[in-house]
Amino acid sequence: MDRAEKKEAVASLNEVFKKTSVVVVAHYSGLTVAQMQALRKQMRDAGATVQVAKNRLVKIALDGADVASIGSLLKGPTLIAYSDDPVAAPKAAVAFAKDNEKFVILGGAMGATALNPDGVKSLATMPSLDELRAKLIGLINAPATKLAQLSTAPAAKLARVFGAYANRDAA
Repeated sequence: MDRAEKKEAVASLNEVFKKTSVVVVAHYSGLTVAQMQALRKQMRDAGATVQVAKNRLVKIALDGADVASIGSLLKGPTLIAYSDDPVAAPKAAVAFAKDNEKFVILGGAMGATALNPDGVKSLATMPSLDELRAKLIGLINAPATKLAQLSTAPAAKLARVFGAYANRDAA
């Protein structure tokens, strides 16, 4: 990599760190190419991105970013996973780590908050942004549905009473 490519890589990483809400750092030593491709696909499906970059360039790119606390985790063969959704990258990373013991989560950051490996795992157990939105819409929609059922219930009961009287008179 020449000097211009390094500057470009640092600039793109700095933009990523300023825009993303969560970053996960992990060791990937010992993973095969097929396993790395599976990790990338799993992250892409979850809405996250995986990137392997030189630790020194990542540390330079962290300058001025909220997630600067991950700088101490960048030792050895590390990769970074990031996403706009605060739960997507940790969920995909933890799921991949369960299947591959050579993939070791070192920690991460959510905004200015540093996360240890347990923090990343607990973040992975939370529902995603889309799931939370669906639950919220369900909660908002539920009272309207119950209100509609209650408003039609008296008419239905009245119809059943009239039907019962009609059946009694016919018998």
